[in-house]
Amino acid sequence: MTGKEFGNKTEKFRGRLTSLAERFRLATGLPDPAEDVVQEALMKLWELIRKDYPVKDVEALAVKITKNLCVDRLRKRRLKQLPIIGDDYKGGDPASSAVDEADFNVMKEVLYEGLTDTQKKYIIMRNEWGLTLDEISNQTGKPKPSIKVTIANARKIMLEKLVKL
Repeated sequence: MTGKEFGNKTEKFRGRLTSLAERFRLATGLPDPAEDVVQEALMKLWELIRKDYPVKDVEALAVKITKNLCVDRLRKRRLKQLPIIGDDYKGGDPASSAVDEADFNVMKEVLYEGLTDTQKKYIIMRNEWGLTLDEISNQTGKPKPSIKVTIANARKIMLEKLVKL
């Protein structure tokens, strides 16, 4: 596919991609203009096509890439946000934050006791790292349904333990 053919093909659904990115931006409060996300998605799509990636439906792949970029930008933004106490606050975290974090870590250790290593690993990947089931599956090589069941069982164990506390 030539660049001109790619441009002609993508021009037909570029508005749909822009609308999708704009709806995501409005729903999440992301500052990035929708057009920037669409431009990046189309660049990634073009790179895949140039590398002879087997594309059955160009529009469907473009929508998938756009959605993934939106989610990726949201995750990166959440990771960069720091708590703000006030405009005149110049120090580190207040003491209560350190105590809260220490208490949270102790509670987490208590809840993780009794979980298998796999359950603990999946819970950490899902809850602390914010990975999706697909991302966990890609990293571990395990099937997604198996991961889902393992996480559900781990959550059930932790909930029962929490109720007893």
